[in-house]
Amino acid sequence: TAMTIRLPLTLAILDGMSVRVADETYILPLANIAQSLQPELADIKTVNGSRLVQVREEYLPITSLAEHFNLPAPAGTEQEILVVLEVDDRRAALQVDELLGQHQVVLKSLEANFRKINGVSGATILGDGRVALILDAAYLVSIAHSVNDGAANSRLGAIFAD
Repeated sequence: TAMTIRLPLTLAILDGMSVRVADETYILPLANIAQSLQPELADIKTVNGSRLVQVREEYLPITSLAEHFNLPAPAGTEQEILVVLEVDDRRAALQVDELLGQHQVVLKSLEANFRKINGVSGATILGDGRVALILDAAYLVSIAHSVNDGAANSRLGAIFAD
């Protein structure tokens, strides 16, 4: 008996952190994660309607994946979990419901199979058969800064409504 396994040459593997928001699982590229934290209430400030978190000597804008994807807000008053993303010396905090773990995922292009979606760099199939979107850290950091600066007020949820 001879078995042959053929893998496409364009196979891309990504080290990622899986996070849960509502009932959905998303993958953040591990290379863009500076740290994760549960901030104290005193470390979070609201300025002109934008939420900021103090991390060391720096205030970072907080963006919520639940808001961007029009998902239900987490129930209860659990302490927030923030993932600090860093792209080109710009940092922003991403609010998630739960950190699920680190693992390698096979990156599947959405653009080749569907269309380009801002904020999403691809998708992967999890071990249980569910599909998880792989998030574009550069887009999330830029949108967090633009919303915080008041320059733009777009949300990823509007993209999926198209």
